[in-house]
Amino acid sequence: MRDCSINRAGFDRVLMAVAATFLTVSATSALAGQSTTPRASAAELAIDAAIPRPEPANVPPPTIGDFKMDSTASVPDVTKAIDKPAEAATAAEPKPAETATAPAAAAPAVTAPAANDAATAAPPAATATAPAAEPAKEPVKVSTVTPADQPVADRLRDMLGTKSLRYFDRKNERAAVEKFYTARDYAPLWTQAGKLTDSGKGVVARLKDAASEGLNPADYPVPDFASATSPDQLAEAELKLTASMLDYARQAQSGRMHWSQVSADIQYPEHPTDPAEVLANISTAKDASAALDGYNPPHKLYRELRAKLAELRGQGDGPLLQIAEGPALAYKAATRKQGEVAPEDSRVPQLRAKLGVSDHPDSTLYDAKVAAAVRKFQESVDLKATGVLDDRTVKAINSPKRDRQIDTILVNMERWRWLPRQLGASSIGNAYVILNVPDFTLKVMQNGAQVWTTRVVTGKPGKHATPMLTETMKFITVNPTWNVPPSIIYNEYLPALQQDPTVLQRMGLRLERNRDGSIHISQPPGEANALGRVRFNFPNKFLVYQHDTPDKHLFAKEERAFSHGCMRVQNPDVYAATLLNITMPNERYTPERIRSMYGRSEIDLKFPTPIPVNITYQTAFVDDAGKLQIRKDIYGRDAAMIALLKNTRNKDLEAMVAHAQPSYSRPSGSSLPAGVNFASDNTYSSGPSFFERLFGGPSAATPPAPIGRRPQPRFTR
Repeated sequence: MRDCSINRAGFDRVLMAVAATFLTVSATSALAGQSTTPRASAAELAIDAAIPRPEPANVPPPTIGDFKMDSTASVPDVTKAIDKPAEAATAAEPKPAETATAPAAAAPAVTAPAANDAATAAPPAATATAPAAEPAKEPVKVSTVTPADQPVADRLRDMLGTKSLRYFDRKNERAAVEKFYTARDYAPLWTQAGKLTDSGKGVVARLKDAASEGLNPADYPVPDFASATSPDQLAEAELKLTASMLDYARQAQSGRMHWSQVSADIQYPEHPTDPAEVLANISTAKDASAALDGYNPPHKLYRELRAKLAELRGQGDGPLLQIAEGPALAYKAATRKQGEVAPEDSRVPQLRAKLGVSDHPDSTLYDAKVAAAVRKFQESVDLKATGVLDDRTVKAINSPKRDRQIDTILVNMERWRWLPRQLGASSIGNAYVILNVPDFTLKVMQNGAQVWTTRVVTGKPGKHATPMLTETMKFITVNPTWNVPPSIIYNEYLPALQQDPTVLQRMGLRLERNRDGSIHISQPPGEANALGRVRFNFPNKFLVYQHDTPDKHLFAKEERAFSHGCMRVQNPDVYAATLLNITMPNERYTPERIRSMYGRSEIDLKFPTPIPVNITYQTAFVDDAGKLQIRKDIYGRDAAMIALLKNTRNKDLEAMVAHAQPSYSRPSGSSLPAGVNFASDNTYSSGPSFFERLFGGPSAATPPAPIGRRPQPRFTR
């Protein structure tokens, strides 16, 4: 009984200590202010750990021995409990190990079952009472749109989301515009607080002046910002101006029509605009007008044509008005004896509009500004610059010839847009070759200056027209072999062979039949070779190149369109030395050194740096003396382009299907004679007609020349 009473008394003391701790902690919590969120204190955890709990099944009832205290156990320090209430339960996310050991440290020592119960019971209590972590908040984005522009920005957001296709029918432009305005929180670019910005004014001015660049201002409509007062109207005007600006940049750089719409024998590298780049460029430029103008061709010859266009138009719109005949009008400046004389005439308002005199457009006075415009026009058409509006001047202003010149300049400016922005190779002083087909001239350019020029013979009109292209010349062949193109074999040689099986031998041509049954005809190197002594190679899809010729007399003619498409050079030895000295200046090539290589074996001279070759069709250009030169439209390309520009709307031009590219190397297999195949080697079209070479004229009925003598061919048109 004594042991039991002692043990019971010890147990009572344990309960009293725990109760005291609980009361002390409760009092401390009350003094500190009650929390709205219940927390599990150390005392509560200690009580939970000290109270024995039966096992769920087959556990014998506890005996008095189970409640004996460990001799090392101590009563919890109440002072520490007051200083740090509920310290073990303050962590937001307690680790499992900490949760399990905290109650055991705070409670009196108990046996293993009680400790296990405490470890098991503590985690749910701690987890249930821990405050929930708040979700991470996204940073608040500060709008860059001013309050005055926010209504317009809101409308732009709505319109780009639902109606962007109405303003931008090209997918890449629509995507670029949506991304551009999204990045600026849909703030308008061209207006601020409803007023045009400097960028907006610059773009509007450039679009209205599109005619000076040979473009049509009607293709780039400018919205009326002055009458746009509501957010809806301002947002619509914003998108319309953006669309016109993108149209201008695209057509200024690449043209109002694609070159494939004009002819199948044109191929230039594509250089389309990137709408995202255009938007970034114009929106950040200090001068938006100059930045937009930068999409026009930078070439000197283009700028010279633009100046001549302005002269012919008299800074006006050229052929839109007709000036009636009447008495001569002359302006006389004021002198001491006589005052200013400015006659009046009803034709003067039309004359002002015709010649671009914007001051006082309705005035009938033939004043100093009108007389100056007349004088400038007279200079442009080689009339005596008197400033007097006489009959000759009126006829010149109304001249259909002048209108044709304007149209010719317009299509030539358009063709400059097709050419690469950089014509030459920068690594060798921006050197390049440019050949003008209607002018029958070839020029070598370097560092912006002409290095050398010569006459050339180009292709006949029709199916033998010399193509327009840009490629790179990679090497020169001295003593070339002429591999006859299959088209010439089929159209000319086979008919001749049917009449005379010996004609190829007499012409010095070799006929070979390959293993696959194809026919190959070639002419070995030599003085009589159709390619002459030098061939200039720039591989291209049309299989044309430049070369020497044994028919030197053709260079004396003014119009020299006689070849099958290749270009014959008058002075090939000088041409070769010029190109080699550009690419290999230390080798010091001379025409004499080139001629010393003439023989019976082919010699390839490769360029370390290829030289660009640009074959152009310039029927209008300005010569070194500053005079406008007009050349005959030998291939009818001006006429085709003028018709397209005048009779087809711009959108229709861009939608036209490109012409199919014909084969320049062989006829179709279905049209070949039975049993005849052609070699698949890439061969080039060159030389005169076979019958012209053989018989001296186009008729096959002409008797053949004696063997061993090659007659001088006679070319007829």
